[in-house]
Amino acid sequence: MMDQEVVSHLVLLALFEGGNEFWSNEYLTFGAATLLERISAGEYVAQKKSGQKLMSTLKMLNREHLIEQVESIGAFVISRGDPDWPRGLDDLKAPPFALIGRGIRSSLGSVGLSLSIVGTRNPTEYGVRVAGDFAAGAVDRGWSVVSGGAFGIDSAAHRGAIIAEGQTIAILGCVLNSVFPSGNDRLFREIVETGLLISEVLPNVHAIPSRFLVRNRLIAAISRATVVVEAAFRSGSLRTARDAAEIFRPVMAVPGPITSPTSDGCHRLIGERTAELVTSIADFMELVGPLA
Repeated sequence: MMDQEVVSHLVLLALFEGGNEFWSNEYLTFGAATLLERISAGEYVAQKKSGQKLMSTLKMLNREHLIEQVESIGAFVISRGDPDWPRGLDDLKAPPFALIGRGIRSSLGSVGLSLSIVGTRNPTEYGVRVAGDFAAGAVDRGWSVVSGGAFGIDSAAHRGAIIAEGQTIAILGCVLNSVFPSGNDRLFREIVETGLLISEVLPNVHAIPSRFLVRNRLIAAISRATVVVEAAFRSGSLRTARDAAEIFRPVMAVPGPITSPTSDGCHRLIGERTAELVTSIADFMELVGPLA
């Protein structure tokens, strides 16, 4: 049975979208239970336009139902008070209130030495091979692999880690009981068996596109470094890279043919000096290995 502190964190996930700096700061200042008391007492009615609506929503929330939703899918809650909370998330301007996880919880112990591999959903064969090779090479050196569970480069990175018999973590922008994309259902089942699925979205919540961009900050923060393998000029992967750079995580990008649109984003990052150019896992280890 969940204790009241954990339930308070579930309520915060039900009230707020991830990435809200104001409410994240209020949570960090007061803690989950006290913040809910302040909302219930109307402390934010005059200060925030949403204050009155939050009061009403909070009164209507069925906490037992929230607990049932999480437990019914075999998931668990990870909050900042837990010893296995990924401390890298605290570097964000708007860290998550809590995380919902499915899979092997002890996988969180490996995120201190983990590499995020991200990129386009429409890769070339070159990109798929490079992402898989980087993932396998990282695993062989004792690192875990983090990505977003999407088609393309994300999937190649997860599969590369699994084939190399390492741990991989997928950070999703959707609920864990109706994963997106559904075409990756088999991959997600494999990840649950050997690694971990993570989301800051409660079960049975309707998916919206903006959550996937907001989710990228978690991919950037939870890992020691980020590598971008094939990304278009305006790819969402560039958001992950910039999120990582903002919190002083090493960012690297793999170059591709100058005629390939799927590498334009990587070349952009390299040209702007946001990312270091890498062509192998050996390059990565040379740049980031000393941080281990």
